[in-house]
Amino acid sequence: ARSFADIGDIVRGRDLFRGNPQEKEKREDLEKNLKKYFQQIHNDVTSGRNEQALQARYKKDGQNFYQLREDWWTANRHTVWKALTCDNRLGGYSYFRQRACAGTSPTQGYCRCGDDQPGRDNPNIDPPTYFDYVPQYL
Repeated sequence: ARSFADIGDIVRGRDLFRGNPQEKEKREDLEKNLKKYFQQIHNDVTSGRNEQALQARYKKDGQNFYQLREDWWTANRHTVWKALTCDNRLGGYSYFRQRACAGTSPTQGYCRCGDDQPGRDNPNIDPPTYFDYVPQYL
């Protein structure tokens, strides 16, 4: 299973795990697709009203778009988090175990306590989305 940190690493092009040969092929396909998508994003953002500033910012990116990918992840990490934890299209899948609040009650599919629903964003209830900056300890 991949963690939120792993997803961030993959999007930003920093994933160190290479896996077995079958997974390596899938990883290469994923990387090709990400480069294609970030090429489209790059073309869009460098032709808008901040064209010169953004062209200068992403000039050294090359075909991997590492700076753009980092910026995109920073801007969209909360949206990715909500998609993983709240989207109805995921059906019965869950990113977390369906227990919260010190194990005393189920999370009603939202991974939140205290009757928080997606879109309400009650303070100190939503899970943190900075897990990709927290080191993993063995």
